Amino acid sequence: MQALIKYGRADKNVELRDIPQPADPAPGHVIVQVRAAGVCGSDLHMWREKQSWAVKLPLVLGHEFCGTIAAVGEGVRGFAEGDRVAVETAAEVCGVCAYCHSGDYNQCPRRLGYGALYDGAFTQYVSARQQILHHIPDNVPFEHASLTEPICVAYNALVEKTPVVRPGDCVIIQGPGPIGMMALLIAKLRGASELIMLGTRHDERRLAVAAEIGATHTLNIDKGDPLELIRELGDGFGADLVVDCSGVSVALRQAMQLVRPNGIITKIGWGPQPLDFSLDPLVQKAVTLQGSFSHLHATWERALALLSSGQINLAPIIGGVYPLKNWQAAFERMEAGVNVKSVLLPG
Repeated sequence: MQALIKYGRADKNVELRDIPQPADPAPGHVIVQVRAAGVCGSDLHMWREKQSWAVKLPLVLGHEFCGTIAAVGEGVRGFAEGDRVAVETAAEVCGVCAYCHSGDYNQCPRRLGYGALYDGAFTQYVSARQQILHHIPDNVPFEHASLTEPICVAYNALVEKTPVVRPGDCVIIQGPGPIGMMALLIAKLRGASELIMLGTRHDERRLAVAAEIGATHTLNIDKGDPLELIRELGDGFGADLVVDCSGVSVALRQAMQLVRPNGIITKIGWGPQPLDFSLDPLVQKAVTLQGSFSHLHATWERALALLSSGQINLAPIIGGVYPLKNWQAAFERMEAGVNVKSVLLPG
């Protein structure tokens, strides 16, 4: 079967290759026929060799996916051949560390994520353990179900990690990529009154989509000063919450300027660049700075319920659906900012 492989540590060392199809599923596992897989910004980083996390080589890319169960291993309960399932990213965890025992398996030190340290989903068949499977509601199409994972990333950051977002709050989101869009949708559901999306000159199309799905203000920071905007809103002291989805370290300096005293900065985006500025504003403003990583089982069930109820509509966000052979077009249109999100159909 064909798979999209990262084979080296240089720019664009990615190509389609033939790999063996998975054998019969191991006990407690199923084989999933991949029906749709979202392209993540991290996939673009690995395509361009700009990632700041460990990867194995060669590597099948892709970690946002769903499909139908093609085979069921011994001991699997609650799932059968033909079931439509979304699959979490934690391909393996140790199951015995303090974090696994507490249920916080996203922090397991031996966690292997699809598309990073474990072969991913830009292919036709993937093995998955039953603990990370979720039934897809009948009214949710595969193209939308494949994006459950980035919804969960945003839900974890804005609900599980940030329980104080209230109706009337001002929320600023840095970076109108897929995670930024999902954060916007979740913040809107939580009742924030001012939803501000910040981008750059490369994000004009994405900023337009952000306005379409609920941003009350969008700003190209290459043309306008977000500090001027935030001073004109409410009492002028700043945002209650700033969510960094940008993937550049310098965004933290801007976030410290934009957040109000006693506010919160939640960092989702990975920024590999070293900091070259003072963190004293965090102290002066008594700001809470927190990171948010991945997600857990209950988050997936809630995200799928939001998709099924129509409270999250992904149609404006999906810019194109492509067969696996056209993966490069899918990547390039996301990199250029034409597509907020591209979805691959490996089948």
